Amino acid sequence: MDHQDIKNRFGIIGNSPLLNRAIDIARQVAPTDISVLIQGESGSGKEVFSHIIHQLSGRKHGPFIAVNCGAIPEGTIDSELFGHEKGSFTGAHEARKGYFEVVDGGTIFLDEVGELPLGTQARLLRVLESGEYIRVGSSKVQKTNVRVVAATNVDVFEAVKKGKFREDLYYRLNTVPLRIPALRERKEDIYLLFRKFVVDFADKYRTPGIQLTPDAQDLLTNYSWPGNVRQLKNIAEQIAVLEKERVVTAQILSNYIPAESQTTLPMAVKDANKESFSERDLLYKVLFDMRKDMVDLKKLVVELIQNGFNPGTIEQNSPYINQLYQEVRPAANAMVNEEYNMQQPATLTIHNPNQQHGNNNDYLTYDTQDVEEVEESLSLLDKESDLIKKALKKHKGKRKAAAQELGISERTLYRKIKDLNLE
Repeated sequence: MDHQDIKNRFGIIGNSPLLNRAIDIARQVAPTDISVLIQGESGSGKEVFSHIIHQLSGRKHGPFIAVNCGAIPEGTIDSELFGHEKGSFTGAHEARKGYFEVVDGGTIFLDEVGELPLGTQARLLRVLESGEYIRVGSSKVQKTNVRVVAATNVDVFEAVKKGKFREDLYYRLNTVPLRIPALRERKEDIYLLFRKFVVDFADKYRTPGIQLTPDAQDLLTNYSWPGNVRQLKNIAEQIAVLEKERVVTAQILSNYIPAESQTTLPMAVKDANKESFSERDLLYKVLFDMRKDMVDLKKLVVELIQNGFNPGTIEQNSPYINQLYQEVRPAANAMVNEEYNMQQPATLTIHNPNQQHGNNNDYLTYDTQDVEEVEESLSLLDKESDLIKKALKKHKGKRKAAAQELGISERTLYRKIKDLNLE
């Protein structure tokens, strides 16, 4: 049976080399009784490949059962898999067969096998190695002939290193690894799958067909699809049922794709060793830093005066003080887009004692009251509104460019424009 026959039989759509490689492995390993570990992201179609392995094996006429290990409570998982005797625990009113007993001669698919408790992992390892198991509450060893196909969407090897998964069970299950590619790794298949889904749903709900414009096809193909085929199918169903326009553009399609995941830019990763700031925290930090600079400047001027200024050199030194102030002011202004203007530098007053006391020595005083902070509105909403207006004006109303200038997402900018009534 070639690739196309398998795809037709099991409803697989796509021509990606990674997909064809996975089908090849499943086809080659199916006739054996080797345990297979299927790895892939949630929604990528791992269970379909378990059916391929079972149906192409010598056990195809035997029973097949799929068990979601993550959905069974830890206290009952052993009973579900291996059965229990009457009275073995509270609520065990009668004996019960487990899945390994019921599926004897067939295939059991253990989905999310990485969620198994360590005690259950030990029981599973014994089944894989000797075909033996013991019911809960019993001492009698029973035999079973079951092929195990396991699947997981987590990195089991990492779980082994963290002590959450038995290393011997990992190597026993991973005799033949089978990796299912994520949908974003088979971009050439995305549009084909979407077309198949919308046609199926149009027939099911008796609605007109859906067509995508070229820009919508590009958006569909370049989206990351964290939910893989399951998410694509869900969005195709939404469009088939809800969308009034049957020719779907990128703008229409973006209403169905989560906005926070549309970008293909790298995601910002938080560094645990660095401080993280919100937009409000950053604005507060700017204000505090600016105030600190002014305080430092005042102290500097006082120190210069106390360390040797005299009437004969004050006119030469005053320009230097002014220069220091002029160097600090642009830096502070730049931090808040020139929204804050500093007052003129402190006034230095020279008193001539000859005029009042008849003394021949002039003396210099510094009045700290001459340096005043500008009383301006520090309303965050006012400053935020002004910054947004300036950014929009600078980029001629282009919100995407304005959002990049402000260092926020376009979605956040839209929300702030609405909240601040800047439409």
